[in-house]
Amino acid sequence: MGRQLIRTDRAPGSPLFSQGVRVGAHVHVSGMTGTDPATGRLAGPTIQEQTRQAVANCLAVLEAGGAGYDDVVEVGVLLADPADFAGLNEEYARAFPTDPPTRYVARLGVELPGVLVSIRMTAMTS
Repeated sequence: MGRQLIRTDRAPGSPLFSQGVRVGAHVHVSGMTGTDPATGRLAGPTIQEQTRQAVANCLAVLEAGGAGYDDVVEVGVLLADPADFAGLNEEYARAFPTDPPTRYVARLGVELPGVLVSIRMTAMTS
């Protein structure tokens, strides 16, 4: 069972990491910030705007790998400022309104100008 790199122009990318990797039924999505892939700029200055875009970026990679929200089993969230936790949850609940996957939230270790959140996902498909 080899690994298949996932690429899509619907999410930000970099030569330094794969947007996603599929191995068998597992789809692993790299940490996505709230960067709009169309403009290369952050979706906005608020945690809600950046969370919404980061989740949309993850979904684009999931879909390119043959998965969707219903397949997500784990979400990892890195926050630049723990005070943004409530705003993160406000937007996150829109993506997973019922039966959410497991999740962890930790503090973002590096300071990236303007970046408030980074979200990664792991999905299992059949």
